[in-house]
Amino acid sequence: MAKGNEVVHGFPHLDTVRRAITALHRRLAPDGLLAYASSVLAADVAFSDDDDLHLGAQTVAQALVNHLRLPDARMVVSFREMPHAATVELTAGPEYFIELNDRFRRHRRDVGAALAHEITHVWLHRLDLSFPDTHDNEILTDTVTTYLGAGWLLLDAFREDRVSSQKLGYLTPEEFGYVIAKRALFLHEDPATWFTSPQGYTAYTKGRAQALREARQPPLTTSGWTARHRYAKDRRQALEHPERDRANGLHPYAFESGPQGPRVSFPCPTCHQRIRLPVRGHTRARCGLCRSILECDT
Repeated sequence: MAKGNEVVHGFPHLDTVRRAITALHRRLAPDGLLAYASSVLAADVAFSDDDDLHLGAQTVAQALVNHLRLPDARMVVSFREMPHAATVELTAGPEYFIELNDRFRRHRRDVGAALAHEITHVWLHRLDLSFPDTHDNEILTDTVTTYLGAGWLLLDAFREDRVSSQKLGYLTPEEFGYVIAKRALFLHEDPATWFTSPQGYTAYTKGRAQALREARQPPLTTSGWTARHRYAKDRRQALEHPERDRANGLHPYAFESGPQGPRVSFPCPTCHQRIRLPVRGHTRARCGLCRSILECDT
């Protein structure tokens, strides 16, 4: 896990994050994801300066192993000087060696965040779920950590002021907030009370705003008047020129011609798998991947 001094903000990795959410839904399916309906509790991943360092770290690691449902995995945690925040040696198991940066000896409140990312690497390794590119794979790891209920620890470790900053992981703070919000919308969870970091909470609200915008895009009936007006114009052009497939990079939907008439394709606001529907007015659709029920006006 990397730790950068200069914090990047915004949503530069959003396409990869969406791909990661889709990949996770494909691997676990809705019933599998429901097993992670409860996020990890702060009390389960905390220990004080009065506790033994190594015993405390092992206890936190075990709590995260239990949360991620890796009952036959054993984490051996040690500390040393290194450029990164943490690293894990991926082997056949069942024993895995995690090294944490020595600074966590003094910042125990963030040990859970660092361990969550590394233990998710083990989880992904065991499921053989990965992206080809190394950096994209780290984005996948952060996304899965968060979507399975442990990533709020990483966002809560974000702190920034005029003279210093700290951020764990590869997602931006707003992207962590986005994934937390996507999970919360899918599992009907309210994460607002978890944050001790004011900057982390602010990033969550910005990420949540982005997630809510995606839930209000045409052809969903929750979209606003301006978006519906723009969609109607694009649909009219598609109907007038069915010989041309129409996709606008500014909008998530695209019109396609077919033997049975025009169709519109758009990403599911929950899992981002593309859905294709005939252009015929109001309809109720069910995503075949995450089973979300979507009210649409195509």
